[in-house]
Amino acid sequence: MRRIMLATIALFSLMATISAARSAERWAELPAFPSMPTPNASGMAPVNDIKMYYAEYGQGDPILFIHGGLGNADVWGNQIKDFARDHLVIVADSRGHGRSTRSEQPFGYDLMTSDYVALLDYLKLDKVTLVGWSDGGIIGIDMAMTHPEKLKQVVAQAANVTTDGVKSDVMNNATFSNYINVAGEQYKKLSPTPTEYDAFVNQISAMWASQPAWTASDLSKITVPVTLAIGDHDEAVKLDHTEMMAKEIPGAKLVILKDASHFAMLQDPEGYDAMIRNAMSGKQ
Repeated sequence: MRRIMLATIALFSLMATISAARSAERWAELPAFPSMPTPNASGMAPVNDIKMYYAEYGQGDPILFIHGGLGNADVWGNQIKDFARDHLVIVADSRGHGRSTRSEQPFGYDLMTSDYVALLDYLKLDKVTLVGWSDGGIIGIDMAMTHPEKLKQVVAQAANVTTDGVKSDVMNNATFSNYINVAGEQYKKLSPTPTEYDAFVNQISAMWASQPAWTASDLSKITVPVTLAIGDHDEAVKLDHTEMMAKEIPGAKLVILKDASHFAMLQDPEGYDAMIRNAMSGKQ
């Protein structure tokens, strides 16, 4: 009996050690959104049927950073601090996200892409490097197909081009669930409609149910240089789906972000920024 008890204690100790080790892995954590530097300029741009929050930092060749679904521009605080040293950095809150307004018009990636095209026109920017995360990456791919004249290149992290590129158990993941809760709290603080998070989630979820739905033929027509990045522990997007995208988009480069998940820009900002700079310099 004593041996059984000791063996049981040892087993529980081992399980606790494994659990602690897993929780210590950076890919299993959701770091807080970083503080934001003071922008050169910011405002609410009238685009399509909404008012879109934007901010500009630094000067030089322009880079547009587009956040993921439910989030806001503040996720890019670490990247702004790095890239504003030698680039003009533009961030914005997508339709209905953060400080931007939304309308009754159904969400769609083509619509959200047209919002960003209109924002670039409003800011009198001809061509940008576009860095997009998750929904932001999908918007980048959409813009590469529909408005390539606006782009120097696209760096898309954790993007999918069909709905089956998303993992079926993503909503059961603790890190991703934590992100949804954090996004809800930030929505309450930033949104012009702070009590309508659930309505906003329902509205954008209708888009996620059927979009995007692009074919290999659609992807084959892309002429803009594209880098596809995905964390080796991404909770939401399938690796083989990203590999398929890299195969179908002409000349696309694939980068696997080590020890990182869907939230790589927060978990490993130095590695993430190096990935972007390598992509821009053609080193990938």
